[in-house]
Amino acid sequence: MRRDLPRCPTLQRKSKPSSHALAVINNLLVTWLSCSSLETAPHVSEALRLLSQILSPVPAVSAALMEYGDGGALTAQRGTWINMARAPPTTNAFPNSSFPPVTPPPCPGASNGSLPGLDVPYFLTETVTAVLSVAGNLFICTVILRDRKLRAVVTNHFLVSLAAADILVGAVAIPCAQMADAGLPRGRPTLCLLMLCTLLIFTQASVFGLLAIAVERYISILKPFQYPSLMSPQNSLLVILSSWVLATFIGALPLMGWHKPFPPDGQCKFNAFIEDTFEVYFKFMACMLVPLAIMLVLYGRIFLEAKRQIRKVAEREVEVSRQARRRRVLHKELRLATSLFIILFCFAFCWLPLHVINTLQLVCPGCPIPSPLVLATIVLSHANSAINPVVYVFRMRSFRQAFTATFPCTWHPLPTSAPGKFSASGLTPSNRLELASHNSPLPGK
Repeated sequence: MRRDLPRCPTLQRKSKPSSHALAVINNLLVTWLSCSSLETAPHVSEALRLLSQILSPVPAVSAALMEYGDGGALTAQRGTWINMARAPPTTNAFPNSSFPPVTPPPCPGASNGSLPGLDVPYFLTETVTAVLSVAGNLFICTVILRDRKLRAVVTNHFLVSLAAADILVGAVAIPCAQMADAGLPRGRPTLCLLMLCTLLIFTQASVFGLLAIAVERYISILKPFQYPSLMSPQNSLLVILSSWVLATFIGALPLMGWHKPFPPDGQCKFNAFIEDTFEVYFKFMACMLVPLAIMLVLYGRIFLEAKRQIRKVAEREVEVSRQARRRRVLHKELRLATSLFIILFCFAFCWLPLHVINTLQLVCPGCPIPSPLVLATIVLSHANSAINPVVYVFRMRSFRQAFTATFPCTWHPLPTSAPGKFSASGLTPSNRLELASHNSPLPGK
């Protein structure tokens, strides 16, 4: 025989929930509705109908839930709910209600439902830099790979490696930097970290490519008799592969754990995810200042040796007067010094400003640094990949001749010296391809 149990008096009484409970419900509803998409509207509406039945003792809440429980109403009013989610703490989600004011938390993986920010001048400038980097370096690779004489020169192996790194900077690294500026991809820490590490790898590979060219030129000028054995095609390939492996290892260090926690707002920002200590103590001091110092020493030694050879060649010109000989020597030394200065200046001018700002942000976190200035230094560092073809290759007489043969309608080479006369460097005869001899002073001559 079934026996009816007495009902609990607390369930029979329609007591009013506390203000704290209503505040929690209000907060959850605002967050839920602001984070929901139009595709999930039917599911949200059904859940709201069930919730309205559970909270039927509270007329204000039940009526509001039923009002927004309909899928069409929810879809139409979604913008209003999002606006209420962004409202200051002095407002409530439910109009004319006595709920305590609440501030809804941000949606996971989003920044309060806002669209990604885009700095249009920065985006356009980076796009132009990327196009110039890819186009200029593709021309270099095309000309060298199609010309048999240029392919036989070991120096050009390093130039092709540098051009390949600069192509990847323009085609991959710069778009990654543009996405990071917009905070993309959102809510995906692994993908974000992989994208930022890709940016670091290709830019570091470009820096190591410049350093490898300086080492090759140093051996060429100061150790000409050991050059064929030290810089054989096999050894040059080994040096190039080593530079790429080292650049990959350095750029992948954040993937191994050297990074900050993923930002709570889910935005993929470079400075918010990459450790400042990695950028300053390792990337700047170890991987930027050290190569720059080595390049200064190597090119300094190259200049002194080239200067000595220029004067030795001038002493053999007995038919030229002493004053004319001295004037010619000074002219050649000035051109050589200018070429070396351009190489080092472009490298330092493009890379140092960005790292100086990173160091300032680490030493003085509260110091105000204008965002346009930071973006300008980022563009400047990427512009080095667009400048390298001009500094290292386009000024070569042999490259201009090969370019004319490859693209006869698009290039007009500068006039060369007369056969048998010494070239501007004073080191190799101009009736031979300058790169065919490993005694040319630097890639840009």
